[in-house]
Amino acid sequence: MLQEISYYLIFGLPFILYLGTVVIILLFFTSLIAVLRRKGKTKISVQWHFRLAYITIALGLVHGLLGVLAYL
Repeated sequence: MLQEISYYLIFGLPFILYLGTVVIILLFFTSLIAVLRRKGKTKISVQWHFRLAYITIALGLVHGLLGVLAYL
């Protein structure tokens, strides 16, 4: 069943690929907030950094679990 979810095709590509892409983009934006705040070039609250970090970790865990459990 998990293999069906992981490899469900959306526009010809598996769902797990899209989920991994979203995780990478969130990871980039999370680190970008920290870098820009350190340089003083943005006024984005540090709370947003933590929120994005929690979302990134949660989606990363789901992505990893779908990848591993698809083969069990």
